[in-house]
Amino acid sequence: MVNLAVEICGLKLRNPVMPAAGPTTRSGDALAAAAKGGAGALVTKTISTTPAVVPRPNIAKVKEGLLNAEYGSDLALGKWLDVELAKAKKTGLPLIASVGYKPGEISELAPKLEAAGADALELSTHYLGKDPNSVVEITKAAKEKVKIPVFVKLSPNVPDIVEFARAAEGAGADGLVAINTLGPCLAIDIETARPILGSPSGYGWQSGPAIKPLAVRCVADICRAVHIPVIGVGGVSDGRDAVEFIMAGAAAVQVCTAAIIRGPNVYALIADEIARFMRAKGYNSIEDFRGIALRHLPEEPLRT
Repeated sequence: MVNLAVEICGLKLRNPVMPAAGPTTRSGDALAAAAKGGAGALVTKTISTTPAVVPRPNIAKVKEGLLNAEYGSDLALGKWLDVELAKAKKTGLPLIASVGYKPGEISELAPKLEAAGADALELSTHYLGKDPNSVVEITKAAKEKVKIPVFVKLSPNVPDIVEFARAAEGAGADGLVAINTLGPCLAIDIETARPILGSPSGYGWQSGPAIKPLAVRCVADICRAVHIPVIGVGGVSDGRDAVEFIMAGAAAVQVCTAAIIRGPNVYALIADEIARFMRAKGYNSIEDFRGIALRHLPEEPLRT
């Protein structure tokens, strides 16, 4: 019998599939649905000091994925602290609170989220620019305030994601998450000649299968460069996608677009597909094949 359980920074997951911070984890009820749907751990939508103002429309289907113009949670901080996190904790799964964005905000929010029951934090770097010092600052801001593990989620919209990964590790990050959505991107409705999203610029961020090859490359590059666990995210639609990330070195995976399109039962479906793959190949645990693709790649990521 195969064992899907994994342990990451002391968090014990029943399987390596969890939701990514986003629309499917917008509330405690949504997180409970993800747990019921088979997730191995839970990740909240990104919480900040001020609720996000979400444009309409804010999500649109494009070929090979979705575009979104979301800016974190639109729920007040107090509601997360007093209501939503408690609902998620009742599931019994490890609970990771996504938090953003600047050092001062994170320094304020981190201890409050820990006190409210978060088992770990995931720091969003989506809007922090292209200087790795920004990652150092937010990592230190969190690590100075909490005892729970701190994961740093890395954006692909940087000159060198490995440099950012090493900076986060050097600043004390316990783990990394890669990657965030890609953008900004633009799609136009040719019937109206207007952007299909309602953001002020009309721009959005790409997720889904289209970004998976980029995400796998980033995970492989990061795993060869750091000594802390990496959670892979970006275009995971089925069990084979998850296995690909794990073979590239990921300790677990996160899912967003597939859960939006297919519903919360997708986590169990992906976990079951991983288990079938493992039985077919004779693997007993995730560690049996984690990182095995890296032996076929250069020791250091190629620089272009």
